[in-house]
Amino acid sequence: MNATGDRCCILIPCLNEERAIGRVVAEAMELGLPVIVVDDGSDDRTPGIVGELPVTLIRHATRRGKGEALRSGFREALRQGFDNVITMDGDGQHLASDIPAILEAHRRYPGSIVIGARLLEREQQPPGRRRANAVADWGISWACGRPVADTQSGQRLYPRAALDLVDLPAENFVFEAALLITACRERGIGVVSVPIASRYEGEFRLSHFQPVRDVTRITMYTVGRIFHYGHVMACYRSSRATPTIVGAPQGTRDTH
Repeated sequence: MNATGDRCCILIPCLNEERAIGRVVAEAMELGLPVIVVDDGSDDRTPGIVGELPVTLIRHATRRGKGEALRSGFREALRQGFDNVITMDGDGQHLASDIPAILEAHRRYPGSIVIGARLLEREQQPPGRRRANAVADWGISWACGRPVADTQSGQRLYPRAALDLVDLPAENFVFEAALLITACRERGIGVVSVPIASRYEGEFRLSHFQPVRDVTRITMYTVGRIFHYGHVMACYRSSRATPTIVGAPQGTRDTH
C-alpha cells in the first residue's frame, strides 16, 4: 500500500478499550501494515486482548496521558525504522478503512502531515464538542500560520520530520496541538486533510477528552505559541485561507 517506498506503521494509543480494541486492531492488521499499540495503564481487559494479537504492545504501568502514549509509540516506531506513523484511537471512532485514503494523500503530498478530518456526517458530533473543535481549529490554525481542517482529529499520518519532534515539552491532549504547531512553524511541514465521517453514536465509551479542562490547556498553549513566534496579524491572515482537503466528496471542497 506504500507506493512511495517508505515504511509506515499504525499506532493505536488506548486506555480501557476492552469493548472495541480487538476489532480496531484486527481491522488495522488487515491493511498489511505493522501495528503498534500503547496501553496507557488500562485496568480492564485491554492489554490481555491486545497481547493475544501479533502486534507490538507497549504498556505503561500507570496512566500517563495521551501525549505520553503517543510519545512512547513514536519512539518505538523510530526504533523499528519506520518513516511514517498513522495514529488512530482505540475506541472505534476511527476506522482502518479510512487509512487507504490517508495514504493516497501522503503519496500526493509526501512529507506533509495528513489529517483524517471529521467533515462528513457532522450531525453525529455533539453540539458542545463541535463548538469546542471549531474554537480549537480557529486558534491552532492561527498558531500554525496556515489553515488546518480538524485540528483535534486523532487519525493522522505523521512523516519522519514530525516524528523527530517526539520530545516536545507538551503533555496529554496538548501534545497533538504542539506537534501541529511546531511542525508548521519550525519545520515547514505542510498539512493536508482527508474527509472522514464523524462517529459518536453506538458503543463508544465516554471520551477521555474533557472539553473544559483540555480546551483550556490547549488554548493556553496555543496563545503562548502565537505570541512566541510573532508576526501575529500576518499569521492570522494566512490562517484564514482555505485548507487543503484531498479527495473531498460532494459537500466538502477538494482544493487541488
